Amino acid sequence: MEATATLVAERGYHQVGVDEIGAAAGVTGAAIYRHFSGKQELLVAVIERAVDALMGEARRIVGTAPSPAAAIDALVSAHVRFALTETALITVYDQEAHNLADLPRRRLRRQQRAYTELWIDELAKVVPDEPHDALRVVVQGVFGLVNSVADHHVRLAGDGAADLLGTMARASLAPMLEGRPSAV
Repeated sequence: MEATATLVAERGYHQVGVDEIGAAAGVTGAAIYRHFSGKQELLVAVIERAVDALMGEARRIVGTAPSPAAAIDALVSAHVRFALTETALITVYDQEAHNLADLPRRRLRRQQRAYTELWIDELAKVVPDEPHDALRVVVQGVFGLVNSVADHHVRLAGDGAADLLGTMARASLAPMLEGRPSAV
């Protein structure tokens, strides 16, 4: 699955064959067909596995955080970690989701909406009078900011990128968390 994400991110969905994916993973293309019906099913499995892990971590955070504000802080950290470790996957999803068949694409969009709604629900606990549409804009802005690392190949030493992205994401949430009204 990692080979699929890496190759598709580098060259595009239509430019990568199952035999190449197998070779990169150290197996034959035929071995992949024992587990997946084809490249599309493999791509969907790659994306779903990552989205499921991200959502599972988010649910764990929300369920164990001592406060909604602490949950939001931990959600930011988890999403930053995800973006920095799953850069190829973010690239693949952004560039190739339109190549997926209708059913898996809709299923992935539902999962993405559920993840967004989890964030919105936590923010709404901190700023209950804020319209959900405004919270959605803020959350999508944070995702866009953090996920933009997939567009760049600059690496910072140590945890520099994680620290910088976390600081920027928290700064974009600060007006909401500090109780200031939004511009909406």
